Amino acid sequence: MISHVLGARPNFVKAAPVIAALSGTGRGQRVIHTGQHYDERMSEVFFRDLGLPEPDVNLEVGSGSHAAQTAAIMVALEKEFIERSPELVMVYGDVNSTIAAALVAAKLRIPVAHVEAGLRSFDMTMPEEVNRRLVDQLSDLCLVTSPEAVGHLAAEGVAVERIHFVGNPMIDTLLAHLDRFDTGAVRRAYDLPERYVVATLHRPANVDDPEVAAGLVKRLHEIAELVDVVMPVHPRGRRVLTEAGLDAHPRVRLLEPLGYVEFVAAVRGAAAVVTDSGGVQEETTILGVPCLTLRPNTERPITITHGTNRLVTADDVVPAVAEALAAGRGEGDRPPLWDGHAGPRIARVVEGWLDG
Repeated sequence: MISHVLGARPNFVKAAPVIAALSGTGRGQRVIHTGQHYDERMSEVFFRDLGLPEPDVNLEVGSGSHAAQTAAIMVALEKEFIERSPELVMVYGDVNSTIAAALVAAKLRIPVAHVEAGLRSFDMTMPEEVNRRLVDQLSDLCLVTSPEAVGHLAAEGVAVERIHFVGNPMIDTLLAHLDRFDTGAVRRAYDLPERYVVATLHRPANVDDPEVAAGLVKRLHEIAELVDVVMPVHPRGRRVLTEAGLDAHPRVRLLEPLGYVEFVAAVRGAAAVVTDSGGVQEETTILGVPCLTLRPNTERPITITHGTNRLVTADDVVPAVAEALAAGRGEGDRPPLWDGHAGPRIARVVEGWLDG
């Protein structure tokens, strides 16, 4: 049996095509939702949107500090893995659920496969960077989404036979649902204007410090002088951003977190996106939407070299938005193996490895 450990929105999007492809192998699968994202709009709705099987178990760990959340997930997963004895644990991305599952599995001597291995921002102040580096060291299979990640793993001493370049399953999901991303329906449902910018912010560096958050709110208000700003507000950072007056500008439209289909439909229709999300950098690359990433670095440089992504600071985000509005939409080169077939490639690697 293969156990898939999922905890947050990006995990669900990446796992859907992998679970679907592995269902054709005849091996049993178990979907474990840690409950790291516990808001219905951030978790359960994604299972419905993506056609994922209902989780076999929800650990319901909820929020907490990094240590408290990771520890709670580890305690619950240890019991789960001992009772079920999976032959392989599959983890996704770089969230706390991912590192917790990899640590528990490794100590129980259960093999680990990491989908999205080898991505690096080289910024150890990011909790996600700590997670992804450690998970790759613990993984028996490092399933890589972009070519530069192979070099990162090799430089860290990961044996070549553990590394497999399979493409990006998040793009499988995007391409499979392309016909469902109805921008017109989202505009009508939320009374959005014809032209707008989507904004998403949730990284600790942007939303944990009230002073930093207030500075970003000021910039978003300046962007709203140019174009309406539509912002689904992530549970992380909601309080700090709203206390900084995020909703004080009449052209800043705050929404509750959206389901996958609604969110990507909104992004698809946007004139530009301002974000600190890793996954949104990938989605905009395929959709051809200008993406301005409010971070000093990215673990997804291929979205810059092959896509529509650009790193910006708080000081230059407003002119960058103005430039994107003037230039209009463009097309990036689709990165290698971002072709909608990563799920089947992952299934073949996993099946071959388990049979071996």
